[in-house]
Amino acid sequence: MYTSSDLRKGLKIEIDGDPYVVVQYEFLKPGKGKAYYKCKLKNLLTGAQFDRTFRSSDKFDEPHLEDHEMEYLYSDGEKYCFMNTAIYDQIFLTQDQVGDAINFLKENTVCNVLLFKGNPIGITLPIFVDLRIEKADPWAKGDTASGSTKPVILETGYEIQVPPFIEEGEIVRIDTRTGEYVGRVKS
Repeated sequence: MYTSSDLRKGLKIEIDGDPYVVVQYEFLKPGKGKAYYKCKLKNLLTGAQFDRTFRSSDKFDEPHLEDHEMEYLYSDGEKYCFMNTAIYDQIFLTQDQVGDAINFLKENTVCNVLLFKGNPIGITLPIFVDLRIEKADPWAKGDTASGSTKPVILETGYEIQVPPFIEEGEIVRIDTRTGEYVGRVKS
């Protein structure tokens, strides 16, 4: 059981049977009256965000969340199949549950799947993933008018900006938090 004084960014709480994560919080003590906590919450099931105010006497349940290491196996177009690496059970997530992680997800990627009361609600990718460049325009030496980066398409279909010397077929490391190029991977 949590109290209002336990609120902090990243804390997961359960309100009315749904899991929420605290995105932002602020402790406010007006000159007159009781202190309160102003929070921005994100529903982990729907992704909806809203502001809510709590009194210092409010209490919250701890949600029944589990984080399992799972390997991405395949997609049938609508659902994404993940296998628990410890017990070999398979579960399916929808495109909404996978979210933006789809841009960096390739077969055999190991990630963490978040479960609420045994049902999958989302995934967390590793911080860095290595992906092959499927399409890149050639670079003409001395061509600096277009800037110091060029667009390329990764094997997942995601488009990013990379330095001009990167060529088609190379493997690059991507930061999944920002979606940006980090460096080349030596093979």
